[in-house]
This record gives sequence, C-alpha cells and structure tokens, in this order.
Amino acid sequence: QVQLVESGGGLLQAGGSLRLSCAASGRTFSGYAMGWFRQAPGKEREFVATISTSGGSTYYGDAVKGRFTISRDNAKNTVYLQMNSLAPEDTAVYYCAASTSSLAIRYMSPVGVYWGQGTQVTVSS
Repeated sequence: QVQLVESGGGLLQAGGSLRLSCAASGRTFSGYAMGWFRQAPGKEREFVATISTSGGSTYYGDAVKGRFTISRDNAKNTVYLQMNSLAPEDTAVYYCAASTSSLAIRYMSPVGVYWGQGTQVTVSS
C-alpha cells in the first residue's frame, strides 16, 4: 500500500508558475514509477506526466509538453510537477499516482495504481 498526499495547488493568473508536490509513504518509494493526472470540471481525467523509478525517463501529455516538468527526489519520497506558462485551460484538480509500471500510470490502469486525493489548481485569465 502506498499513501500519496498532494500539495501546492492554488489560484493564480495566466502566465504564472506553480510547483506541486506529492509526498509518498508506505512502500519503498524508489520502487515506484510516479505520475500526475488532472481532471477539469465536466471532463475526463487527463494524463499529464510520468517519471521512472530512477527519474531518468519522463513522458508528458501533449497538452503540457514543453511547459510542465516532472521530477522526483527519492531521498525525500516526493515527486514534483513544475508548471510554467499556465493558462485557464490548465484549471483542474491535479492527482498524483504511483505504480510499479509507468505504462499502467500512462494508460490509467484500473488496477495496480495508487492515487492521491488531489489538489486544486485554478488559473484565471
């Protein structure tokens, strides 16, 4: 079992930056690939980014490529999402995810993926 707690969400203006954090506890953090998803009101959950166990491999959704950066600190059991050039369409609840498989995260597998409770990001125009 892995417990995930997101933080860092908030309200900001378009063009700004924000860094989300996700603290993990439970099983060995370094053994899990990590990722971020988001869900806007009335829309389906959308893949944002994933990072491998070592941090050496990352993958991004098309909507955030070039603006968002995922990273992790295995010593702190934490994964981060640096979000730059934010736009109103980035408004959503952002969720952290953990799995032994990066692909399971990317394709939102209904099994083998742990989720956090989410943190709200609101970008005003």
